[in-house]
This record gives sequence, structure tokens and C-alpha cells, in this order.
Amino acid sequence: MATGTEPETNAAPAVTDGDRARGGVHHPSRAAIPARHLRRDRWWLAPAGTAAGLFAFIVYSTWRAFADTDYYAAPYVSPFYSPCLAENCVPMRGGPNWEIFGAWWGLSPALLILIFPLGFRLTCYYYRKAYYRGFWASPPACAVAEPHRTYSGETRLPLILQNVHRYFFYFAVLVAGILTYDTVLGFRDEHYAWGHMGLGTLILLVNVTLIWAYTLSCHSCRHIVGGRLKHFSKHPVRYRMWGWVSKLNARHALLAWASLISVAVADFYVYLLATGAFDDPRFF
Repeated sequence: MATGTEPETNAAPAVTDGDRARGGVHHPSRAAIPARHLRRDRWWLAPAGTAAGLFAFIVYSTWRAFADTDYYAAPYVSPFYSPCLAENCVPMRGGPNWEIFGAWWGLSPALLILIFPLGFRLTCYYYRKAYYRGFWASPPACAVAEPHRTYSGETRLPLILQNVHRYFFYFAVLVAGILTYDTVLGFRDEHYAWGHMGLGTLILLVNVTLIWAYTLSCHSCRHIVGGRLKHFSKHPVRYRMWGWVSKLNARHALLAWASLISVAVADFYVYLLATGAFDDPRFF
């Protein structure tokens, strides 16, 4: 009886001798399926769009990280440069100026701090899926075979380093706390008087909210809150917290992209203010 799922004879390219020679899922020892895949949709759009989005952020963030300029417009500081850990930082009144590295550091101070949020995102479970598929085609999409000969998982270098994600989580919480402090300082005017709010304050507020939501929706956070509990009934507070984190975790991918965009927008807004492109609109 026809089910409507039979593959069309010309729907997908056939497996060639070269595919079998490369091994992987097309090795002679595996199931002999003549078609490379049976998908009819434009499955390549998702990994291509993901790769394009991540590549655009990489280009932008690299430019801004090495720029070493236009990252502070009182009272706002770019999230790429907070906290500032070297003496070559622009003085920020009441801001996160922590001259831990002294005068010997001559490069951009952003390079001292971005390693922590970058490491957190690079080892994030969602981002692994995103760039594995987008850049490495491992695999390129569901039900589409990857073109690699072998796959050892995350058991050998360099991918075994992905297991440090749980430790980057603690640094990510610290960075989110510092960005929260920066947002509070944004309730000042350009003369550092309290009780004011501008468009920059709102942008920083949205950004830090998304940063917290993404950080707390992390799988490591969910495991820390309730992953090791054997009896939820004995830990009602942690069980409730685990439920909240689980709801956020269900939207982890969305929050990953939203926070990635918001941090770039916040940095670019501060850049525009610092270069004098326009004045920060004030609400009160």
C-alpha cells in the first residue's frame, strides 16, 4: 500500500564510488542506501543562515575587540570592554576600572575579558550544534550524512576541551553581574548625576536582561540547580528553581541568538555615541 513516503528516483544524488571510498556512513559495511539523503526541503538554508550569522558576529566583534577605542561614552561602557583590566583603559568615573594587569599590557583591554564570554558561548551546547553544522557540516542537517570519514565525538583534542563549559559558566555569571553594575551606572547623565535615563540605559537594560536569561538557561545551570538531586520532594526550593531554569532552557537557542545580537547592538550604540555620531536621547 502506498504511504506517500517512497523516495522519487531523481530526488537526491546517488552515492558514488568516491563516497564509499571516503568511508563514514557510506562505507560498504553500512546500510547500502542508494540516495545520499531523502530530504525534499531546502535543508541547507538553516546551516547556511547559521554560519552567515555567526560569521558576521565574528567579524564585527573582532573589529571592535582590536579597535581599542570608542568604547566609553559617559555614563555608558561597551559590554566588550567591561571590566577594563589594564592601565591603558579610558578612565570611567565609578565604572569597572580594575587595573589588575598594570601598564605592561599594551593591546586592547577587551582581549583580557572577552575570553570568558567567548569561552562560555563557544562551549555552549547550543552553539556547538550551530557551528558544528554551519561550519563543519557535522552533520549539515538532520537525516543528511556528514562528509567526514570518521567521528570520535568529543573524546579527543581539541573537542574534549568542550567539557570545560561548566567552569566557564561561573565566569559568565561574574561577567553578567558586572554588566548589571554597568547598567545601574547608566541611570546617570553625562555629568554623572543620578536619576536620569537615556536610550542607552534602555539598550543596556535589555542587553543585560537577555545576557542573564541566556546564562541561566544554560544546561550547566540547570544541572547545578537540580541535576544531582535524587528526591525533588526533599528539596522543594531547588525543585522550584529547577523548574524555572528548565522553562528558560527550553528557549535556550532563542536566547542565545537574542543575547548575541543585543550585545553587538549595545556595543555599537556606545561606539556611535563615543564617535559623536549623535547625542543620547534622554527620557528623563
